[in-house]
Amino acid sequence: MHAPTGHLELPFFDEAHRALGAGLSAWAPQQVVDESDDRPACRQWVRLLGDAGWLRYCVPAAYGGALERLDSRALVILRETLAFHSPLADFAFAMQGLGSGAITLAGTAEQQAAYLEPVARGDRIAAFALSEPDAGSDVAAMATSARTEPDGSVVLNGTKTWISNGGIADYYCVFAKTDPTAGTRGITAFLVDADNPGLDSSQHIAVMAPHPLATLQFRDCRIPASAQLGALHGGFKLAMQTLDIFRASVAGAALGMARRALHEAVAHARQRPMFGQRLGDFQLTQARLGDMAALVDAAALLTYRAAWLRDCVGTATAAQAQAYTAQAAMAKMTATENAQRVIDMALQLHGGLGVKVGTKVESLYRDIRALRIYEGATEVQQLIIGKSVLKG
Repeated sequence: MHAPTGHLELPFFDEAHRALGAGLSAWAPQQVVDESDDRPACRQWVRLLGDAGWLRYCVPAAYGGALERLDSRALVILRETLAFHSPLADFAFAMQGLGSGAITLAGTAEQQAAYLEPVARGDRIAAFALSEPDAGSDVAAMATSARTEPDGSVVLNGTKTWISNGGIADYYCVFAKTDPTAGTRGITAFLVDADNPGLDSSQHIAVMAPHPLATLQFRDCRIPASAQLGALHGGFKLAMQTLDIFRASVAGAALGMARRALHEAVAHARQRPMFGQRLGDFQLTQARLGDMAALVDAAALLTYRAAWLRDCVGTATAAQAQAYTAQAAMAKMTATENAQRVIDMALQLHGGLGVKVGTKVESLYRDIRALRIYEGATEVQQLIIGKSVLKG
């Protein structure tokens, strides 16, 4: 089953984007991965995506990437198409980008060469470690510390949790307090290889839609001074810039899941016999499908606009950056919330079959829920949008 590509004819995209979408839509259905165990499955998806060249869109061309710079529309197309087929494939792709995004933005030439090229090939799995048990949306409450020793090395102590790719990543982009008195202005980013003896990533977190997640424990984890990523105390800004790049792509992933749910609902309505007719012959079914289609298109337009704004207008000025941040927040909020509604309606149309473990709409129902929380919960997006509206 190929993902739909008609939306790529919208003026937000060019011929290169359309070719990208068509190519991935043809490739993805041919891949067969046993997803019964999320950790080996995620590793396999990274390998497949790397071998096929799709991970090259996660890094710039100077370090093995497909394009000169990260292209938001390409990221949206890739995530939407992958999520239509396999949310875990989308997860594997997205985490390679998120886990290496800060290196693309602020890494030294040596760091970029050491980490980005293997990410693009699928040889190294990346992870982004920001959240803590008592510091999720409230980043200032972060407790993980980074202490500089007389020899220049840095010692990390603390706990990170809900870390995507935790336990399977080859390295982590870790954010820690270098000045515990300065709130968000006292955070710095560091690169920590997974085999560091001071890092324990063995505590796997089981969630409703299986994904490799873990809690990381740093106990006198010693790293060289060269592991610092970006400016001292510049970690919060770097984390927000990284999340900003990928926020519209989260909307793309939600959009892919919503499109798949709509596809499943239409197919079921066309073939399901009911009272001497088909389920799709009933006006109530048609009305429900109409709602679903409108919710998908509304989310799509906001998502594509946000990605287009970053690619074509840019974020060079403060006003442009504020506009993109607000519109990416609108896209992320609307796409994830609409996808939840669309998938719920698709499940309802399937009746009892919709809650049977193993059916597509049942798995989508579990897969979509996390997207309304991670990389900024809906409530956080509402605050971002509201503040932007008040500023005018």
